[in-house]
Amino acid sequence: MACHDVVDRFRSSLAEGKTWPTALLTAVGMWGLPHEEIDGRRYQYLLLGEAFDWLVLAERLLNEVDGLVPQEEKEALLFSDRLPQVLSEADFRNLLGGDKYRGHLNFFYGVVVEESLLLAVEEEVRKQRRSRGFADSEQAVEQAYRRIYRESRDALLGAFWQEMSRPESPALTLTELKEFTYWLFKRRLSSSDSSRVASDTKKGLERLMRMHRPSSSS
Repeated sequence: MACHDVVDRFRSSLAEGKTWPTALLTAVGMWGLPHEEIDGRRYQYLLLGEAFDWLVLAERLLNEVDGLVPQEEKEALLFSDRLPQVLSEADFRNLLGGDKYRGHLNFFYGVVVEESLLLAVEEEVRKQRRSRGFADSEQAVEQAYRRIYRESRDALLGAFWQEMSRPESPALTLTELKEFTYWLFKRRLSSSDSSRVASDTKKGLERLMRMHRPSSSS
């Protein structure tokens, strides 16, 4: 289905009274483009051909129906990944479709959880430095990369650019940062034994859960 047809159906579903999260996810499931450029902005929905960043597509679709979705609920989704209605994992999978759901899982574990793993290890490094009487330092970030991936961030970035056949860039765009993180995830899976992979993934998931835990419960 052509993209403008998907947008038209999304808008019609809202006009017919369908709840906007269901209408949105239905539109996401019908979408066919891996990326597009609108008004000078590039929307990259599929990272490295595998990881589906559905929230970027959600933003693009919600912009098409501005005013039909409550602004507060829209911002809660785009900034906090929170829908106003609870959907079971099965419903979410069915609305997205099998391929996009698998791509979503790739993005979740390969980008979201991987970012949390990096943060968790960085926090461990900072805590160890403080316990030894050392001042806090941005070297903690570098040490986190070395602990997880066994190389410096610069060396890893160089390998990433080379593998992608792209010229090295002094600064990463948000999309490039997500791609780099997903590339690191795949590198970790291929270079570590299964017990280490499971342990690191658990650490990332636990850090992610703490991040989303209500402050009143902590």
